[in-house]
Amino acid sequence: RIEVAMQFRNTVLYETGAGRTFPGAEKFTTPHKARVLFLCTGTSCRSRMAEAWANHLGSAWLEARAAGIESHGENPRAVAVMHEAGMDISRRESARLTSELLAWADLVVTVCQQADESCPALPHGTRKNHWPLNDPATATGTDEEIMQVFRASRDLIRTCVTSLVVELRTREAARR
Repeated sequence: RIEVAMQFRNTVLYETGAGRTFPGAEKFTTPHKARVLFLCTGTSCRSRMAEAWANHLGSAWLEARAAGIESHGENPRAVAVMHEAGMDISRRESARLTSELLAWADLVVTVCQQADESCPALPHGTRKNHWPLNDPATATGTDEEIMQVFRASRDLIRTCVTSLVVELRTREAARR
């Protein structure tokens, strides 16, 4: 309703020569992108995969970042399986959790038990979800068996992110 009213007001302002827009109009016509922070232990696998899927699946209205309680760097197997899915996560730095990242986020999704237990208090209004995902980096076996664990993890994370995107879009639609 507000967006329709703002568009009507902008049209009236334009047609009467009073101007094309008015100060603050963009606040009503440009929706706020949901900001999701995926948090894991070392931000080398699960959170980076989730960040890539979220930015890919919800790019028009969602912004995602990944961070870790610690910074373990890049996991080449995670990079490889995401590359198989057409995603390049090699260009992203392994980020450590900061108070600025927490303040930035609308939603924090912890993707492992340690991150869930170590997550600091969230700012007022920031929600938290927990996904108890197994760490593919702990997989053992042959190279192919380990890669299969990484692929299964990648696919499970895509499913979780898809559900999250649907949930967030449904909530946004319900607010309008």
